[in-house]
Formats: sequence, structure tokens, C-alpha cells
Amino acid sequence: MRSSNPVFSREGSFTRDSGYAGFGTSAQAGSPYGHNPYAGTQYAQQPSAQGPLTDEQLYEMYNGPSAGPGATGRMTLDDVIARTAMTLLTVVAAGAVAWFTLPFKSVGFAIPASLIAMIVGLVVQFRQKISPGLVLAYAAFQGFALGAITHFLNTLWPGIAIQAVLGTAAVFGATLYVYKSGRLRVSSRYARIGAAIGLGFSGLLLINCIAWAFGGGLNTWSGPLGVGIGLIGVALGAFYLTLDFNEVEQAIAQGARQEESWRAAFGLTFSLVWIYFEMLRLIASLRGDD
Repeated sequence: MRSSNPVFSREGSFTRDSGYAGFGTSAQAGSPYGHNPYAGTQYAQQPSAQGPLTDEQLYEMYNGPSAGPGATGRMTLDDVIARTAMTLLTVVAAGAVAWFTLPFKSVGFAIPASLIAMIVGLVVQFRQKISPGLVLAYAAFQGFALGAITHFLNTLWPGIAIQAVLGTAAVFGATLYVYKSGRLRVSSRYARIGAAIGLGFSGLLLINCIAWAFGGGLNTWSGPLGVGIGLIGVALGAFYLTLDFNEVEQAIAQGARQEESWRAAFGLTFSLVWIYFEMLRLIASLRGDD
């Protein structure tokens, strides 16, 4: 499971060599436990020319402070939270620019910004080495697109922006609670079924958007159809969040490299942006007659 992008299958990339979304968790040579617990510390720097360690040296090693994640360069939950907060703040800041600044708040600007965000997201998805700059660039262009779209919708239905934000936060909190309570078990079958539904959902919406651009297609932003699509979209976003939570847990347990917390932040940001966008659709459909 590589990321929360519904365009791709999330199954199978949690490999022995790459870990979650390419997280580097492969075993070091000669280490049966997958990583050297003293990597990056003074104990990993012992020159072989010194010969066997003395009893005094062994005593100091075993009675000294254990090497924590910071010393070994492994990812922690705090790393993921910090990087995710940074990417989400980038989304919000870019959204604010699009909201208040001409010509960025034009709906026409949202289309190229979304396309650029999609391209950058694909690059992040397929790059073996994670790039913080690309993750933040993805967040910025997503923020521009969401800011322009939200500004337009807010002129039609005042207050829809704060409603969508609160709805997204509620979905995130509820999903995290259900996941942490153990009521939901993330299995490979669960991931396959959800990914298949996500691919089908995304494909149908893409086809409808193309048809709409040529004068056809269905209006998915009003009426019962819009409500139904919005509900399915929000549910899929919650599904992607459960995969993100599970992947982060596995990556930390397997000793993923610290820089890979940026990939986790990318996945979580994508899922939250997805939920927010579908929440806008759902609320707009419900308020269509206002």
C-alpha cells in the first residue's frame, strides 16, 4: 500500500525492501532484527582494529542510555504529526491566498492548479526517494485549487467553507477513534475491496468531467445524485485514512527512515483534501435550494 491516492492500488508496496510507501526498513547486512539498535551512535562507530570489547566497555554499553529514534534516524509518530501539520498549513496558507487574491480566486484558476497538483502528486507517488519540497509543492497547489473552489461555493452558499472544515475534522476524529478502538481491522482483503471501489469511483467522475466539458455529463453537485456521490466520496476518504493510519503504525514498527515521515504526511494530506472536497460537494447538494 503506497499512498492514499485512489488512482493507484495501495496493496503490495509494503515490501520487505521498501516498507510503507517506500519506507526504508530493509534489514542491514548481518542483522537478523532488520536494523542495528546502535546505528548512528558511538557503539556503531567502534573500529574493528580495537579488537574485542573489554568488560568495562560492555558494562558501559549495557548500562548507558538506549539509543532512541532520534539517535538511530528512525521515524516516530511525532515526526509524522509535525510533517503533516506542515503540509496542512501549506494547504491552508495557499488556500487563503487564492481566497483573497485576484486572479487566484477565480474558478478558472482552480483547474490548472488541480492538474499541477495531480502531476506533482504522481511524481511523489513514483519517486523512490521522498522529496519534502515536492510534498509541500503538492500541498500548495492543492491549497490554491481548494481556495478558489471554496471561495466560489461560499458566494453561492455562505458559510459552506466552515461547514466543510468542521465536517472534515469530524470525519477525521471519528475515523481515528474507530481505528484506535480496534473496531476496524485493516486487512489485505479490506484494502483490495476499498481500492477497487475507489478506482471505479474516480474513473466514473473523470469520465463525467470529460463529458461535462463537452456539454454533456451529469450534475454531481446538486440533488439526490450529488448527495449520494458526496456520501460515497466522504466514506472513501475515511477508508483511505484507515489505510494511512495502519501504514504509519507498520512503518514505525518496522523502523522506517525518519525522512519517510514526509511520505506519510503526503498520504494523510491527500486523504484529508479528498474528504474536504467531497464534503463541499455533499453540503452544496444539501443546500442546493437555499
